[in-house]
Amino acid sequence: MLDTAPHLLVVGTVDDEVRLAMAPDTAVWHGGRGGSALLRPGHQVIVRPREGRAVRDGAAARGVRVADRVWADIGRVTGTILACGKDGVDVDMGPHRGRTRVEIPPRALGRILVRHPRLEPGYLIDVICVRTPGGPLAVHPGTSQPGYRADDLASPRVAAPVPSVLRGTATWFDGRAVDGEGAAYPAVDPEGDAGGCVDAPSGCVAFPYLSIGSEVSVHNECTGRAAPVPIVECGCVAARYCDRCVECGASPRGRIVELTPALFAGLGGDLESGCFNAAIRPLPGGARRRFYPVDRSSAGAVPEGAAAW
Repeated sequence: MLDTAPHLLVVGTVDDEVRLAMAPDTAVWHGGRGGSALLRPGHQVIVRPREGRAVRDGAAARGVRVADRVWADIGRVTGTILACGKDGVDVDMGPHRGRTRVEIPPRALGRILVRHPRLEPGYLIDVICVRTPGGPLAVHPGTSQPGYRADDLASPRVAAPVPSVLRGTATWFDGRAVDGEGAAYPAVDPEGDAGGCVDAPSGCVAFPYLSIGSEVSVHNECTGRAAPVPIVECGCVAARYCDRCVECGASPRGRIVELTPALFAGLGGDLESGCFNAAIRPLPGGARRRFYPVDRSSAGAVPEGAAAW
């Protein structure tokens, strides 16, 4: 963020400088919800523009887009607990994301323990954080903690059929190292040059194997928004979570995709909520040799408003 005023937000991107109007009801998150007073130049922000370009309240020139939601310095830590201390936990976030220590302040500890009662080595953790110069600071749980240890996940039956459309949970990952928008997929083929993790768990969902660079269509079943998304990383951490999202009813168990934050927000997800109920379908051209063909006759009706589906 380059500059802010009560009615204007100036954001610097890789290629440009973007000005967005701040409406009276624009929601801002920086460790909690508030207004534009939470924002400071230098914050790393993700902005979801409001649909439509008209500015009706005179706060900015006609034609400037209006910010619907702004998230400042939001982060996420997802992985296996390695060690616990008085004020935080050490977390293994997987081979692509390394290890980190997340501080859990007293004001957040109670909320986290409600949904993560086992802050012990070997158990999974998933928390929404504020990025600080000293490292991630936990604010609240991203999801409920699975009740099993990270290495005790039951695999799907060997003979389980692979559906043409996968349904489950979409989450987001702190993809600052990823250039652009994309997805981490739990079943990237580990053979050859596909880019998968050799020791990745199979998860609790029967996935088709895909490779880095493949595309999947991701549909937010809560908002109806959909988009084709490239696979940019092996989502082996997501495969360990056999949980549900309850944003719009309970999703089937299993995390089927992790999205970069901007893409997650663009599809209508709220970053602080952590997930949305999703359906994904592999698009032609990116399957590995162990991919099960898509049966388009059983793919179901095209969701209303999902032009890219």
